[in-house]
Amino acid sequence: MEDAVRIVLDVAAEEDGERLDRLIAARVAEISRSYAQSLVKAGDVYVNGEPARPARRIHEGDTIEILLPPVPEPDDLTPEYIPVPVIYEDDDVIIFDKPAGLVTHPAPGHEHGTLVNVVKALRPDVPLLMGGKRPGIVHRLDKDTSGLIVVAKNEEARRYLVQQWQQRDVVKRYIALVHGVIRENEGTIDAPISRDPRNRKRMAVVPNGRPAVTHFRVLERFRDATLLNVQIETGRTHQIRVHMLFIGHPIVGDQTYGKRPFRIPVARQFLHASYLKFSLPESGRPIEVETALPADLREVLDRLRAEG
Repeated sequence: MEDAVRIVLDVAAEEDGERLDRLIAARVAEISRSYAQSLVKAGDVYVNGEPARPARRIHEGDTIEILLPPVPEPDDLTPEYIPVPVIYEDDDVIIFDKPAGLVTHPAPGHEHGTLVNVVKALRPDVPLLMGGKRPGIVHRLDKDTSGLIVVAKNEEARRYLVQQWQQRDVVKRYIALVHGVIRENEGTIDAPISRDPRNRKRMAVVPNGRPAVTHFRVLERFRDATLLNVQIETGRTHQIRVHMLFIGHPIVGDQTYGKRPFRIPVARQFLHASYLKFSLPESGRPIEVETALPADLREVLDRLRAEG
């Protein structure tokens, strides 16, 4: 297909038996499950060189090829002016400081009030890439995780940036508050992650999961909590949250992987994407961006420090 974006996925052992459309949505940030189904129906998805069906079960060793056609700009994406700070911008890239509570892109139940709606309002000339609903979105942040997120302003820049994320050439650091006191000053969690076999809506550390590596360094200790600087080598879904639970120190305020009460009210998970380093598309020049903790998380730390 002329001008199509080609994506190739190799099926891992832990994905054996998964539905094709579900796997594509889990592996490719720019593709939702419904869009994956429409691509399959259009004949743009192949498994081992053969056209596939949406409900097909795939197996370890299969090769999936996805051809993403150019998508005309839809009329139903509403521009919405929501205050979201812009940390950096040039002809190829916008870096936002996403607030907690803001969904990255439209999905069932979140058709409005997303970062994509903001992009459409602020920069209406940014083309709708990779399926029409996610203009330039390069990577994901959970709804209740605040911090830095990168948007590409054209397809060439998006491909360049996505390649850096896939090849692990990006430095990604977070600030996290976890339950309990971690005695080691630093550490590494190297534990594979996949869907939780007991709850498919969650992720978990499983023996045959996809490789996941998280490094942490203690910034501050409190009576029953520890403030961490966290750097991830891989970018698995919910990686930091799952790894912190795995070592017995879940993220404070995490209602999915923590659910422990905390004596200081925390309205959402205490997780903030604070630092990014990557190369800019046009020049290849490295850029470093950093953003401070938002007010709601600073207030939690102030109260902890006030206790002495």
